[in-house]
Amino acid sequence: MTDSSIPHTMRTWRVTDHGEPEDVMRLDEVPVPSPGPGEVLLRVRAVAVNFPDVLLARGEYQVQPELPFTPGIELSGDAVALGQGVDRVALGDRIVASEIGVLSEYAAVPASGVRSAPNSLNDAQASALTIAYQTAWFGLHRRAQLHREETLLVHAAAGGVGTAAVQLGAAAGARVIGVVGSPAKAETARTAGASEVIVRSEIGGGLAKLVKELTGGAGADVVFDPVGGSSFEQSTKCIAFEGRIVVVGFASGEIPTARANHALVKNYGVLGLHWALYQQKLPDLVDAAHEDLVKLADSGSITPVIDDVVPFTEAPAAIARLATGDTVGRVVVAVGD
Repeated sequence: MTDSSIPHTMRTWRVTDHGEPEDVMRLDEVPVPSPGPGEVLLRVRAVAVNFPDVLLARGEYQVQPELPFTPGIELSGDAVALGQGVDRVALGDRIVASEIGVLSEYAAVPASGVRSAPNSLNDAQASALTIAYQTAWFGLHRRAQLHREETLLVHAAAGGVGTAAVQLGAAAGARVIGVVGSPAKAETARTAGASEVIVRSEIGGGLAKLVKELTGGAGADVVFDPVGGSSFEQSTKCIAFEGRIVVVGFASGEIPTARANHALVKNYGVLGLHWALYQQKLPDLVDAAHEDLVKLADSGSITPVIDDVVPFTEAPAAIARLATGDTVGRVVVAVGD
């Protein structure tokens, strides 16, 4: 089944060599792809850029597509053609998806990874719902088993995945302490739902001490850490009895070492989270998480924080901004009308 209005060609951004995004990305005119068996062709409305887009351009991501390739891994769009065997969606459905290679006017993606876009979110917000919120949902609810009235410590609480974790933690009834890098980002974390915000630049190396003071000496029950490095090390010093540290990534560029003897003596757990494996191994659980996220979005409990929406022609600059660490929430590339 195909929408008759699909053109023959489209604009797409492609990485032609490895390097910084603004140096190696080129806007090309290419044929619109046809969806293969089990695929859906999307007319792309918006693409939320992610730090992995920076790593893809540099050739430093764990997946390295053959050059030239199209970056972009998260979008909202409309289903305009269905490949053989696809009954998960219908033509015209407004959906969200995650797949490398979607920074184009049209994108063919596996039908198994597409899901309905909440009516409560606009295109830019919907494009930012999948990766950050699924990561936060699985980190907090599947891995850490966060309970109501527990204390949740979120590092990089003004970033894309950080604001998602803050909102989901607050929606679950936890007390959320957000950690941000500068005073300018503090209000973003507070608005997302953090009851207390710690600005790292104002406390030096005293994060663990301050968290213990805020919790009456008990420490944080759950730590959500997309930063690594010293953030992880400080977390091990203020984790509560039976606490859980969820390792999401290493935005600091430093991969910390987990000390098994320390975890034993203090009786805490270190939990890794690789969300993409759930899509591969437990897709039904990803569907269930999405249904919960849609309900939370429709109730107003979560709303993706959008720092900026830029035109399609400015996509390389948008991706480059993520490497500076100056953004809050998400930067989105508007693709469709």
